Amino acid sequence: MALILTSQAVDNNGLIDPRYTCDGLNVNPPLSISGVPENTKSLALIVDDLDAMQGDWVHWVLWNIQPSCTEILENSVPLGAQIGVTDFKEYTYGGPCPPNGKHNYQFKLYALDTIFTSEEIKIVTKQDLELHMEGHIIEMAILNAFYSRV
Repeated sequence: MALILTSQAVDNNGLIDPRYTCDGLNVNPPLSISGVPENTKSLALIVDDLDAMQGDWVHWVLWNIQPSCTEILENSVPLGAQIGVTDFKEYTYGGPCPPNGKHNYQFKLYALDTIFTSEEIKIVTKQDLELHMEGHIIEMAILNAFYSRV
């Protein structure tokens, strides 16, 4: 069974409900996780905008999500998960807020063969997390979505 990331609020390749953007409540949508490989020690989640003018724009960075986690509730961080800084310079979910046009957002879930302890490493940004994930990714799932401001 493959790692799968879905949402009742965001269809894959569909539109993001404005509730989960800067035009709404600006909270994370609920996410469902299934198919986590047996040898997974932790999960990580990165949400970014692939169409930002300055390159990827990071909206959410989470790691050390327990492999038994089957859902991330709306406006919440899973118990025990660590949260990194976004390109909004905040340690929280920052909803889509494209300045123009329709942008492509990816919710990327990683099954990892390790847990990152704060004594071993300092993770703050998406780039830090990606560096530490190298060689530890078992599987990856992507929920792809779009948003355009009215």
